[in-house]
Amino acid sequence: MPDFSPVDYAVPGFVVLVLLEMVWAWKNRPEAYEPRDTLTSLAFGLGSTVAGALTGGAFLLLFLWAWQFRLFDIGWAWWAWIACFVLDDLKYYWVHRAGHRVRWFWASHVNHHSSQHYNLSTALRQTWTGALTLGFAFALPLVLLGFHPVMIAICGGFNLIYQFWIHTEAIGKMPRWFEAVMNTPSHHRVHHATNPRYLDRNYAGVFIVWDRMFGTFEEERPDEERIRYGIVRQLGSFNLLWAVFHEWIGMVQDIWRAPWRHKLSYLLREPGWTHDDSRDTSDMIRARWRERQAPQPVADENPIADGHATT
Repeated sequence: MPDFSPVDYAVPGFVVLVLLEMVWAWKNRPEAYEPRDTLTSLAFGLGSTVAGALTGGAFLLLFLWAWQFRLFDIGWAWWAWIACFVLDDLKYYWVHRAGHRVRWFWASHVNHHSSQHYNLSTALRQTWTGALTLGFAFALPLVLLGFHPVMIAICGGFNLIYQFWIHTEAIGKMPRWFEAVMNTPSHHRVHHATNPRYLDRNYAGVFIVWDRMFGTFEEERPDEERIRYGIVRQLGSFNLLWAVFHEWIGMVQDIWRAPWRHKLSYLLREPGWTHDDSRDTSDMIRARWRERQAPQPVADENPIADGHATT
């Protein structure tokens, strides 16, 4: 059985690209990099690598065990690799969407969004606690369908490699045909934005077509408003452990304090949900923004014409 992680081989390329972007930022966007923020992102990357090494083998063994119950023997043909990559990306869309719409998953995924800067080092800001969410279960249908777990792991690795380059402001728009099908820096900047119009949009990994199909696509509009990055309730700290665990701590506190009938909702409802509406969800924030954008009715300037003349 092959033992190959394409991400490991891509790390030197990641480092080179980060350095090149730093040079670009120094000349064009000095605010794009903040030393403490970048160090935090690098520490996230190192920690997630260690966490993956500790848990990845166990998940692979679980998938190999589940593979005996597969419906088909798909094999290793060239077309199987293409099918696996596309279906794995569809799987990624849904697990990523759950990461934003279910607080249990968000507690882990929020790590990736916690930086207020958007650069290639932000791509390295990966979670340490993904194993706790059991999100790996989203891949089980592919295993049961008949794709070998090693094939799935390799395709998932290339998916992550693709997503690295889209974490940048150095690239504006790609050609129109590319923007229509693929995830791009423009699309992913939207995903990392805290602007109300952009919240919880563009979950794609590689193919933006999933967002177009499932109604979660939003176009970047740089001429209308500048993107603000981070999370709705910003960390306000570069403390690494707080950045890693703050949402888990907040979720446990909410569950502890909530009435019994609401405890499970603090686990499974969307981030920001409260039983007393004391905080806002992304849907609530977006709805208020849309109300402000809606054209206001214009009062009739001729009161006699509509029967409301006064004497």
